[in-house]
Amino acid sequence: MQAKTTCPYCGVGCGVTAELSEQDGCRTLTGVGGDPAHPASFGRLCVKGSALHETLGQHDRLRRARVDGLETELGQALDGVAERLAAIRCEHGSNAIAGYLSGQLLTEDYYIANKLFKGYLGTPHVDTNSRLCMASAVAAYKRAFGADAVPCNYEDLEEAELVVLSGSNLAWNHPVLFQRLRAAKSRNPLMRVVVIDPRVTDTCELADLFLPIAPGSDTRLFNGLLSYMAAKGRLDQRYLERHTRGSGEALAAAREDAPDIATVAHHCELDPERLETFYYWFASHLHVVTLFSQGINQSASGTDQCNAIINCHLAGGQIGLPGAGPFSITGQPNAMGGREVGGLANQLAAHMDYHTPGAIERVTRFWRTEHLTPTLPEAPGHKAMALIEAIERGEIKALWIMATNPLVSLPDSRRVRAALERCPLVIVSECMAHNDTLALADIVLPASSWAEKDGTVTNSERRISRQRGLLPPPGDACHDWQLMAGVARRMGFGEAFAHVHPAEIFDEHARLSGFENDPAAADWRIFDISGLAGLGREGYDALAPIQWPVNAAHPQGAARLFEEGRFVTGDGRARLVAVTSQPSVQQRTADAPLILNTGRIRDQWHTMTRTARAPRLMHHRPEPFIETHPEDASARGVVEGALARLHNGLGEYIGRVRLTTAQRRGEVFVPIHWNDRFASRARASELIAAVGDPLSGQPESKRGVVQLSPRPVAWEACLLLATTSGVVPEAADWWARIPLNHCQRWQLAGESLPDWFEWCEATLGDTPTLWSEDAGRGCFRAAGIREGRLTWWLAVMPPGELPEFDWLEACFAGESLDPEARRRLLAGSEASAESSGATVCSCHQVGCRTIERAIRDGSNTVEALGERLACGTQCGSCIPELKNLIEATEAQQEHADDHETVVS
Repeated sequence: MQAKTTCPYCGVGCGVTAELSEQDGCRTLTGVGGDPAHPASFGRLCVKGSALHETLGQHDRLRRARVDGLETELGQALDGVAERLAAIRCEHGSNAIAGYLSGQLLTEDYYIANKLFKGYLGTPHVDTNSRLCMASAVAAYKRAFGADAVPCNYEDLEEAELVVLSGSNLAWNHPVLFQRLRAAKSRNPLMRVVVIDPRVTDTCELADLFLPIAPGSDTRLFNGLLSYMAAKGRLDQRYLERHTRGSGEALAAAREDAPDIATVAHHCELDPERLETFYYWFASHLHVVTLFSQGINQSASGTDQCNAIINCHLAGGQIGLPGAGPFSITGQPNAMGGREVGGLANQLAAHMDYHTPGAIERVTRFWRTEHLTPTLPEAPGHKAMALIEAIERGEIKALWIMATNPLVSLPDSRRVRAALERCPLVIVSECMAHNDTLALADIVLPASSWAEKDGTVTNSERRISRQRGLLPPPGDACHDWQLMAGVARRMGFGEAFAHVHPAEIFDEHARLSGFENDPAAADWRIFDISGLAGLGREGYDALAPIQWPVNAAHPQGAARLFEEGRFVTGDGRARLVAVTSQPSVQQRTADAPLILNTGRIRDQWHTMTRTARAPRLMHHRPEPFIETHPEDASARGVVEGALARLHNGLGEYIGRVRLTTAQRRGEVFVPIHWNDRFASRARASELIAAVGDPLSGQPESKRGVVQLSPRPVAWEACLLLATTSGVVPEAADWWARIPLNHCQRWQLAGESLPDWFEWCEATLGDTPTLWSEDAGRGCFRAAGIREGRLTWWLAVMPPGELPEFDWLEACFAGESLDPEARRRLLAGSEASAESSGATVCSCHQVGCRTIERAIRDGSNTVEALGERLACGTQCGSCIPELKNLIEATEAQQEHADDHETVVS
């Protein structure tokens, strides 16, 4: 049996075909594939999407509610939520209650949350983790177009003459879209791609021009482009006169900030000739798409950076056309859907804001809340970081967190922890039994997860897709909207929350979008899906992907916006915004001389609660790491593969060093995913100050300032455990946990050498069955075997000497070990086996050593490697790494051949 749904990871919104089986009334999901009919992805899936079925199962799922640490019936937990919220509201007022939502929620969940908190509880303090990734783009679109309206679609990337990728590692963060762009460039050799990024990333593999920009200088770069366009007579004066305002002011500001190429090149630390090439290409083409993401948004001047990009497109008339426009690529699967229903603290619902004339009264009438005291708030609420400050001041007494892990994702995470610890009531709705934030919850509610949730999501190109419920939630777990509706009924709001199916919520949402929304009026709202109202449950279940607006004017949806040059600004004209480059808030000091950049990696998602359940996703980058330039490492005494420490006045981060010239000097990069569940002291957010854009409220998460130093240890160890039990973290000074198929792998390190027999007994509760020791070198190997089966395995070596033990995982899958296998355990190697090395292709589990051997044997193209090893043939995410390996291996061979010739 097959069913169609949507991927829950990034904002590309790929279609998924799920394979289901049913036996004895029990349904299971056995596999997933790409949906060839879905217009966002046409059958493609990245490795994370391909492994979705591997992240399911009831192990480690939150199945029961907890109140004050005690497991309880769900109904009693909802009673507790309602009673405590009512008491706080009665004593301290509605403004003492807040909600913190997530782009992982479906639109229907979001809608009910917004209606409950703002409409019926009367608090404006509802924000979402989308604030951390998209708020600056939202603010910029609203300043320029009058609405949070992304004008482009994915086809525009394929129809463009020039694609500019700014602050986006598309190859890793949106790999399916990267593959679409790669295919388009292959079909059209005249297409050019420019990548603007401080780091050389895998995305650069597609670049015709790479600009290694200094972090935080993007506004000056695009102001320089606007000045250049004016100087070269490349402004579309007709478009500017007919469809925009503010061009004079914007151009004056740009000229003052970036008067010439030499000035821009100096401040952006770019080669002037390469910079002029970019400017010439942009100014000489009409069909230009600028795709931008967190490198632009996550800045203290992120909104201005976005508007600097939009200014250039408006000035050149490069908008509303096929293959043209400023395109913000969303980080989460439903960040846009949440914005549609008012998920941000400065929004109401259906793209209405507090400052929109008549909007508060309109939503009040639609929700029928006139009789409530208070009714809808009159002003915006606290944004994410301000919520934490309000808790610190004692103003917020209750916080309901849904589907997110703010102890890891919000900046200055130590401060966040302290704030939540002092908050009188913390409610957490969560699908997993363990994450960092759950430990601070007074009430825990079990929620449904992907393959169980039923509703809609909206991707980066405004495409609404169904995410279908295929499996029943385990235990007492419910959909988030059901949990909120249950609380609403207990608080006396039952009539307004009587929905029994998500189709009814979607219908209400669609009707509100068209309520008093006249497309001919000056105050029209471009978000309008009133054409989807009245679908009924059958029509909703069958809903095919469609791009809003969907109304009488666009019954089949709209591929792109502003084609006629009419914007949502009262007078119908877009606004060019005068912006000036600003220095980053977090500046280098003598104690913190390095700039810290943070970001996602290819095979992981957010805080790993889902992706870590698929062991093959743990192999590409199994441990937290620090990427640094070799010269910075040498100056600070850190070496490749060793542990090192990043630190500043806020906290510290420990990871394994990766030396690379792809990293600019004076800067380091760390991933955002690791947390206290998977490593000790590896939360990147602990190093980021709680500063952000004053307009959007988005944190400056892409930039911190740190010191780098060695993390001395006397020993390192690899421990494999057949069970997840044990107190391993407390037994080492540093650790990282890596879930595998048949065991748990722990990488450990310590400052002093213990007695290893005592360590095994104290830590593992077991004494070794087999062991060998070289006390002089500080080496120890041991294994525990019970009833013929391997239960644990340990190897201790001096720092930097641990070999690879990937072959050992299979030993935990067998029923019993034969004598030869026992001998090999302590030898630390498998007979006649060669290590495959670090995983490059996660889809087919192909390691770098295997690939290097194939290259040396003559498979020296991506296609040849695919035929021989299958790497690069599924999602394509590893193709840039394959090309790098081919180049590096061939260079090594040439060097070896030259050396042999000289010796001869």
